[in-house]
Amino acid sequence: MHTLPLLLLAAILEVAGDALIRVGLKGGGILAMAAGAAVLVAYGFMVNLTKLDFGRLMGQYIVIFFLVAQITAWLFFKETPRMPVLIGGALVVAGGVTMAVWGTG
Repeated sequence: MHTLPLLLLAAILEVAGDALIRVGLKGGGILAMAAGAAVLVAYGFMVNLTKLDFGRLMGQYIVIFFLVAQITAWLFFKETPRMPVLIGGALVVAGGVTMAVWGTG
């Protein structure tokens, strides 16, 4: 499997796990939190299935995680990102793109 699909799936799992824990803490109960914990463990395995070195892996992963988290916050929690998030996110994305295209040097 290629790196991008693995990182995308890992980001979806991490965001889903975090969201389930949030739902559990806001009255959804212990089952939602336990499901969130299980999904976060699955994320941990998924994100480490790539062949990238750890620093580069996490740098590129953070970009994908940021984007998935913002989409999830908007769709499921009705949170609209404000200017600091948009500007900071642009810097995060620029850093990830730099790491992806610069090569392994």
